[in-house]
Amino acid sequence: MVTVKEELFGKTRAGEDILRTVMCNSLGVEVALINYGATIQAIRTPDRYGNLENIVLSCDSVANYERQGAYLGTVAGRTANRTAKGMTVIAGKEYHFACNNGPNHLHGGNCGFNRKVWQQSITRNENSASVTMSYLSIDGEENYPGNLNVAVIYTLTEENQLHAVYKATTDKTTLVNLTQHSYFNLAGKGDCLGHILQLDAEHYLPTDPTAIPTGELADVAGTPFDFRIAKPIGQNISEDHPQLEIGKGYDHNFCLSADSEEPREFAKVHEPESGRVMTVATDQPGVQFYSGNYLEGTPAAGDEHYQARAGFCLETQIWPDASNHPHFPSTELKPGDTYHHHTILTFSCEP
Repeated sequence: MVTVKEELFGKTRAGEDILRTVMCNSLGVEVALINYGATIQAIRTPDRYGNLENIVLSCDSVANYERQGAYLGTVAGRTANRTAKGMTVIAGKEYHFACNNGPNHLHGGNCGFNRKVWQQSITRNENSASVTMSYLSIDGEENYPGNLNVAVIYTLTEENQLHAVYKATTDKTTLVNLTQHSYFNLAGKGDCLGHILQLDAEHYLPTDPTAIPTGELADVAGTPFDFRIAKPIGQNISEDHPQLEIGKGYDHNFCLSADSEEPREFAKVHEPESGRVMTVATDQPGVQFYSGNYLEGTPAAGDEHYQARAGFCLETQIWPDASNHPHFPSTELKPGDTYHHHTILTFSCEP
Protein backbone atom coordinates (compact mmCIF):
# COMPACT_ATOMS: atom_id res chain seq x y z
CA MET A 1 0.00 0.00 0.00
CA VAL A 2 1.44 3.36 -1.04
CA THR A 3 0.62 6.11 1.43
CA VAL A 4 0.29 9.79 0.53
CA LYS A 5 0.70 12.81 2.78
CA GLU A 6 0.22 16.43 1.72
CA GLU A 7 1.52 19.45 3.64
CA LEU A 8 2.30 23.12 3.17
CA PHE A 9 5.96 23.54 2.14
CA GLY A 10 6.02 27.34 2.11
CA LYS A 11 5.10 30.37 0.07
CA THR A 12 6.65 31.97 -2.99
CA ARG A 13 7.83 35.58 -3.02
CA ALA A 14 4.47 36.36 -4.63
CA GLY A 15 2.62 34.75 -1.71
CA GLU A 16 1.50 31.56 -3.48
CA ASP A 17 1.14 28.41 -1.37
CA ILE A 18 3.52 25.60 -2.31
CA LEU A 19 2.50 22.07 -1.37
CA ARG A 20 4.79 19.17 -0.54
CA THR A 21 3.33 15.73 -1.25
CA VAL A 22 5.07 12.61 0.01
CA MET A 23 4.38 9.12 -1.38
CA CYS A 24 5.83 6.13 0.48
CA ASN A 25 5.57 2.45 -0.38
CA SER A 26 5.66 -0.54 1.97
CA LEU A 27 9.37 -1.14 1.19
CA GLY A 28 10.31 2.29 2.49
CA VAL A 29 10.94 4.08 -0.78
CA GLU A 30 9.73 7.65 -0.43
CA VAL A 31 9.17 10.30 -3.12
CA ALA A 32 8.47 13.92 -2.19
CA LEU A 33 7.12 16.39 -4.73
CA ILE A 34 6.44 20.12 -4.62
CA ASN A 35 4.15 21.91 -7.04
CA TYR A 36 6.66 24.71 -7.66
CA GLY A 37 8.16 23.59 -10.97
CA ALA A 38 6.48 20.15 -10.65
CA THR A 39 9.65 19.33 -8.74
CA ILE A 40 10.95 16.06 -7.33
CA GLN A 41 12.11 17.38 -3.96
CA ALA A 42 13.37 14.09 -2.53
CA ILE A 43 13.71 10.39 -3.29
CA ARG A 44 14.68 8.32 -0.27
CA THR A 45 15.80 4.74 -0.82
CA PRO A 46 17.57 2.17 1.42
CA ASP A 47 21.20 1.18 1.05
CA ARG A 48 22.44 -2.40 1.51
CA TYR A 49 22.14 -1.99 5.28
CA GLY A 50 18.62 -0.54 5.15
CA ASN A 51 19.69 3.05 5.79
CA LEU A 52 17.56 5.64 4.00
CA GLU A 53 19.13 8.61 2.21
CA ASN A 54 17.82 11.25 -0.15
CA ILE A 55 19.39 10.40 -3.52
CA VAL A 56 18.46 13.59 -5.39
CA LEU A 57 19.89 17.06 -4.89
CA SER A 58 17.32 19.35 -3.32
CA CYS A 59 16.53 22.45 -1.28
CA ASP A 60 14.57 22.59 1.97
CA SER A 61 12.76 25.88 1.36
CA VAL A 62 10.75 27.58 -1.35
CA ALA A 63 13.11 30.56 -1.11
CA ASN A 64 16.10 28.43 -2.10
CA TYR A 65 14.18 26.85 -4.98
CA GLU A 66 13.36 30.32 -6.25
CA ARG A 67 16.98 31.39 -5.79
CA GLN A 68 18.75 28.45 -7.45
CA GLY A 69 19.30 28.33 -11.20
CA ALA A 70 20.34 24.69 -11.63
CA TYR A 71 16.78 23.38 -12.23
CA LEU A 72 17.07 21.02 -9.25
CA GLY A 73 14.42 18.33 -9.74
CA THR A 74 12.18 20.54 -11.87
CA VAL A 75 10.28 19.95 -15.11
CA ALA A 76 11.92 21.93 -17.92
CA GLY A 77 9.76 23.30 -20.73
CA ARG A 78 8.20 24.22 -23.07
CA THR A 79 11.39 23.06 -24.72
CA ALA A 80 14.04 21.45 -22.60
CA ASN A 81 17.69 21.99 -23.46
CA ARG A 82 19.07 24.62 -25.82
CA THR A 83 17.78 26.40 -28.91
CA ALA A 84 20.51 28.09 -30.95
CA LYS A 85 20.50 31.88 -30.68
CA GLY A 86 16.95 31.72 -29.30
CA MET A 87 15.54 31.50 -32.80
CA THR A 88 13.57 28.97 -34.82
CA VAL A 89 10.79 28.67 -37.36
CA ILE A 90 7.39 27.23 -36.41
CA ALA A 91 4.71 26.71 -39.08
CA GLY A 92 6.56 29.02 -41.45
CA LYS A 93 6.95 31.89 -38.95
CA GLU A 94 10.18 32.94 -37.30
CA TYR A 95 10.13 33.09 -33.50
CA HIS A 96 12.66 34.61 -31.12
CA PHE A 97 13.00 33.44 -27.53
CA ALA A 98 14.92 34.73 -24.53
CA CYS A 99 18.64 33.95 -24.66
CA ASN A 100 19.13 32.95 -21.03
CA ASN A 101 22.19 30.72 -21.49
CA GLY A 102 24.88 32.76 -23.18
CA PRO A 103 23.77 33.27 -26.78
CA ASN A 104 21.15 30.51 -26.58
CA HIS A 105 17.67 29.78 -25.22
CA LEU A 106 17.61 27.18 -22.42
CA HIS A 107 14.82 25.13 -20.80
CA GLY A 108 11.94 27.38 -21.86
CA GLY A 109 13.41 30.80 -21.12
CA ASN A 110 13.55 33.29 -18.27
CA CYS A 111 10.39 31.96 -16.61
CA GLY A 112 9.96 28.43 -17.90
CA PHE A 113 7.89 25.63 -16.41
CA ASN A 114 10.50 25.23 -13.64
CA ARG A 115 9.33 28.56 -12.14
CA LYS A 116 5.58 27.99 -12.42
CA VAL A 117 3.16 26.92 -9.70
CA TRP A 118 1.34 23.82 -10.94
CA GLN A 119 -2.09 22.58 -9.92
CA GLN A 120 -2.13 19.08 -8.45
CA SER A 121 -4.41 16.18 -7.67
CA ILE A 122 -3.86 12.81 -5.98
CA THR A 123 -5.11 9.34 -6.88
CA ARG A 124 -4.55 6.04 -5.08
CA ASN A 125 -4.72 2.46 -6.31
CA GLU A 126 -4.12 -0.87 -4.62
CA ASN A 127 -0.41 -1.00 -5.48
CA SER A 128 0.45 2.60 -6.37
CA ALA A 129 -0.28 6.26 -5.83
CA SER A 130 -0.08 9.14 -8.29
CA VAL A 131 0.27 12.90 -8.15
CA THR A 132 -0.84 14.73 -11.28
CA MET A 133 0.68 18.17 -11.82
CA SER A 134 -1.04 20.34 -14.46
CA TYR A 135 -0.33 23.75 -15.96
CA LEU A 136 -1.80 25.94 -18.71
CA SER A 137 0.88 27.78 -20.63
CA ILE A 138 -0.93 30.59 -22.41
CA ASP A 139 -0.43 31.62 -26.02
CA GLY A 140 2.65 33.88 -26.21
CA GLU A 141 4.19 32.82 -22.89
CA GLU A 142 7.96 33.15 -23.35
CA ASN A 143 6.93 33.94 -26.97
CA TYR A 144 5.83 30.37 -27.74
CA PRO A 145 2.67 30.08 -29.85
CA GLY A 146 -0.47 28.30 -28.69
CA ASN A 147 -2.29 27.63 -25.46
CA LEU A 148 -0.57 24.51 -24.17
CA ASN A 149 -2.24 22.25 -21.61
CA VAL A 150 0.44 20.24 -19.82
CA ALA A 151 0.22 17.42 -17.29
CA VAL A 152 2.92 15.41 -15.53
CA ILE A 153 1.82 12.31 -13.67
CA TYR A 154 4.22 10.95 -11.05
CA THR A 155 3.41 7.40 -9.87
CA LEU A 156 5.18 5.43 -7.15
CA THR A 157 4.59 1.69 -7.15
CA GLU A 158 5.14 -1.18 -4.74
CA GLU A 159 7.76 -2.45 -7.22
CA ASN A 160 10.05 0.48 -6.32
CA GLN A 161 9.36 2.23 -9.60
CA LEU A 162 8.77 5.92 -10.12
CA HIS A 163 6.90 6.63 -13.35
CA ALA A 164 6.80 10.08 -14.93
CA VAL A 165 4.22 10.44 -17.71
CA TYR A 166 4.01 13.74 -19.57
CA LYS A 167 1.11 14.83 -21.79
CA ALA A 168 0.42 18.05 -23.67
CA THR A 169 -2.08 19.43 -26.19
CA THR A 170 -2.15 22.74 -28.06
CA ASP A 171 -4.52 24.92 -30.07
CA LYS A 172 -1.72 26.20 -32.36
CA THR A 173 1.30 24.51 -33.83
CA THR A 174 4.08 24.88 -31.27
CA LEU A 175 7.16 23.16 -29.87
CA VAL A 176 7.16 20.80 -26.89
CA ASN A 177 10.06 18.88 -25.36
CA LEU A 178 9.66 18.18 -21.65
CA THR A 179 12.12 16.56 -19.27
CA GLN A 180 12.73 15.89 -15.60
CA HIS A 181 15.87 17.65 -14.33
CA SER A 182 16.69 15.71 -11.16
CA TYR A 183 20.34 15.39 -10.14
CA PHE A 184 21.10 11.99 -8.66
CA ASN A 185 23.68 10.97 -6.09
CA LEU A 186 23.00 7.42 -4.99
CA ALA A 187 25.42 7.74 -2.07
CA GLY A 188 23.52 10.73 -0.71
CA LYS A 189 26.80 12.59 -0.20
CA GLY A 190 30.07 13.53 -1.89
CA ASP A 191 30.35 13.69 -5.66
CA CYS A 192 29.02 11.45 -8.43
CA LEU A 193 32.34 10.53 -10.06
CA GLY A 194 32.55 7.06 -8.50
CA HIS A 195 29.08 6.03 -9.67
CA ILE A 196 29.22 3.20 -12.21
CA LEU A 197 27.20 4.10 -15.32
CA GLN A 198 26.15 1.85 -18.17
CA LEU A 199 24.46 3.72 -21.02
CA ASP A 200 23.12 1.89 -24.06
CA ALA A 201 23.93 4.44 -26.77
CA GLU A 202 26.14 4.08 -29.83
CA HIS A 203 26.10 7.76 -30.80
CA TYR A 204 26.14 11.16 -29.15
CA LEU A 205 25.74 14.72 -30.43
CA PRO A 206 28.95 16.79 -30.46
CA THR A 207 28.38 20.48 -29.79
CA ASP A 208 29.85 23.82 -30.73
CA PRO A 209 31.56 25.95 -28.03
CA THR A 210 28.13 27.24 -26.88
CA ALA A 211 26.81 23.66 -26.31
CA ILE A 212 24.60 23.63 -29.43
CA PRO A 213 24.69 20.38 -31.45
CA THR A 214 26.68 20.68 -34.67
CA GLY A 215 24.26 18.30 -36.42
CA GLU A 216 26.73 15.42 -36.49
CA LEU A 217 25.93 12.04 -34.93
CA ALA A 218 29.28 10.86 -33.56
CA ASP A 219 30.22 7.27 -32.76
CA VAL A 220 31.01 6.78 -29.06
CA ALA A 221 33.49 3.97 -29.81
CA GLY A 222 37.02 4.85 -28.79
CA THR A 223 35.97 8.04 -27.01
CA PRO A 224 35.30 9.08 -23.38
CA PHE A 225 31.61 9.01 -24.36
CA ASP A 226 31.47 5.22 -24.59
CA PHE A 227 29.46 3.95 -21.62
CA ARG A 228 28.16 0.83 -23.35
CA ILE A 229 30.31 -1.16 -20.93
CA ALA A 230 29.77 0.10 -17.40
CA LYS A 231 32.47 2.38 -16.00
CA PRO A 232 32.82 5.14 -13.37
CA ILE A 233 31.46 8.52 -14.44
CA GLY A 234 34.81 10.06 -13.54
CA GLN A 235 37.00 7.52 -15.35
CA ASN A 236 37.53 9.62 -18.50
CA ILE A 237 35.99 12.95 -17.50
CA SER A 238 39.33 14.78 -17.30
CA GLU A 239 40.76 13.45 -20.56
CA ASP A 240 42.10 15.87 -23.14
CA HIS A 241 39.07 15.77 -25.43
CA PRO A 242 37.64 18.89 -27.11
CA GLN A 243 34.04 17.96 -26.30
CA LEU A 244 34.81 17.51 -22.60
CA GLU A 245 36.62 20.85 -22.55
CA ILE A 246 33.54 22.70 -23.86
CA GLY A 247 31.37 21.90 -20.85
CA LYS A 248 34.04 20.99 -18.28
CA GLY A 249 32.76 17.42 -18.46
CA TYR A 250 29.72 15.64 -19.85
CA ASP A 251 26.76 17.72 -21.00
CA HIS A 252 25.70 15.95 -24.17
CA ASN A 253 22.74 14.23 -25.77
CA PHE A 254 23.15 10.49 -26.22
CA CYS A 255 21.10 9.06 -29.08
CA LEU A 256 19.01 6.10 -28.02
CA SER A 257 18.36 3.35 -30.52
CA ALA A 258 14.85 4.41 -31.51
CA ASP A 259 11.61 5.92 -30.38
CA SER A 260 9.39 3.20 -29.00
CA GLU A 261 5.79 3.07 -27.90
CA GLU A 262 6.79 1.51 -24.57
CA PRO A 263 9.67 2.59 -22.33
CA ARG A 264 12.89 0.68 -22.98
CA GLU A 265 15.64 0.37 -20.37
CA PHE A 266 18.76 2.21 -21.54
CA ALA A 267 20.75 3.02 -18.40
CA LYS A 268 21.91 1.44 -15.17
CA VAL A 269 23.73 3.27 -12.39
CA HIS A 270 25.39 1.56 -9.42
CA GLU A 271 26.97 3.28 -6.41
CA PRO A 272 29.45 0.77 -4.95
CA GLU A 273 29.67 2.10 -1.37
CA SER A 274 25.93 2.09 -0.67
CA GLY A 275 25.00 -0.70 -3.08
CA ARG A 276 22.16 1.40 -4.49
CA VAL A 277 21.16 0.77 -8.10
CA MET A 278 18.93 2.81 -10.39
CA THR A 279 17.81 1.82 -13.88
CA VAL A 280 16.15 4.19 -16.33
CA ALA A 281 13.71 3.33 -19.14
CA THR A 282 12.09 5.73 -21.60
CA ASP A 283 10.16 5.99 -24.85
CA GLN A 284 12.14 9.10 -25.88
CA PRO A 285 14.85 9.19 -28.58
CA GLY A 286 17.55 10.81 -26.45
CA VAL A 287 18.97 11.48 -23.02
CA GLN A 288 21.06 14.44 -21.92
CA PHE A 289 23.78 13.13 -19.64
CA TYR A 290 25.06 15.99 -17.49
CA SER A 291 27.76 15.44 -14.89
CA GLY A 292 26.84 18.50 -12.81
CA ASN A 293 29.89 20.49 -13.87
CA TYR A 294 28.47 23.90 -12.91
CA LEU A 295 26.72 23.05 -9.64
CA GLU A 296 29.20 24.86 -7.41
CA GLY A 297 27.41 27.41 -5.23
CA THR A 298 23.90 26.05 -5.86
CA PRO A 299 21.76 26.32 -2.68
CA ALA A 300 21.20 23.07 -0.82
CA ALA A 301 19.60 22.50 2.58
CA GLY A 302 19.85 25.30 5.11
CA ASP A 303 22.87 27.48 4.44
CA GLU A 304 24.75 24.72 2.62
CA HIS A 305 25.74 24.81 -1.06
CA TYR A 306 26.50 22.06 -3.55
CA GLN A 307 29.89 21.57 -5.11
CA ALA A 308 30.57 20.83 -8.76
CA ARG A 309 29.65 17.26 -9.75
CA ALA A 310 27.63 16.65 -6.60
CA GLY A 311 25.10 14.87 -8.81
CA PHE A 312 24.39 13.80 -12.37
CA CYS A 313 21.36 14.12 -14.64
CA LEU A 314 19.87 11.66 -17.12
CA GLU A 315 17.33 13.94 -18.83
CA THR A 316 15.17 11.87 -21.19
CA GLN A 317 13.97 14.02 -24.07
CA ILE A 318 13.95 14.77 -27.79
CA TRP A 319 17.33 15.93 -29.07
CA PRO A 320 18.48 19.52 -28.33
CA ASP A 321 17.88 22.30 -30.88
CA ALA A 322 15.78 19.82 -32.86
CA SER A 323 13.65 22.51 -34.52
CA ASN A 324 16.78 23.85 -36.24
CA HIS A 325 17.98 20.44 -37.48
CA PRO A 326 15.51 18.83 -39.92
CA HIS A 327 17.20 15.41 -39.59
CA PHE A 328 16.65 15.34 -35.80
CA PRO A 329 13.45 13.93 -34.24
CA SER A 330 10.78 16.65 -34.28
CA THR A 331 9.60 18.67 -31.27
CA GLU A 332 6.63 20.11 -33.18
CA LEU A 333 3.15 19.59 -31.74
CA LYS A 334 0.04 20.35 -33.80
CA PRO A 335 -3.58 20.89 -32.76
CA GLY A 336 -5.37 17.55 -32.48
CA ASP A 337 -2.17 15.69 -31.54
CA THR A 338 -1.01 14.77 -28.04
CA TYR A 339 2.56 14.96 -26.83
CA HIS A 340 3.41 11.87 -24.77
CA HIS A 341 6.55 10.96 -22.86
CA HIS A 342 7.03 8.13 -20.36
CA THR A 343 10.13 7.55 -18.24
CA ILE A 344 10.55 4.96 -15.48
CA LEU A 345 13.10 4.96 -12.66
CA THR A 346 13.55 1.64 -10.85
CA PHE A 347 15.39 1.48 -7.53
CA SER A 348 17.11 -1.53 -5.99
CA CYS A 349 20.20 -2.48 -4.02
CA GLU A 350 23.06 -4.91 -4.47
CA PRO A 351 24.42 -6.79 -1.42
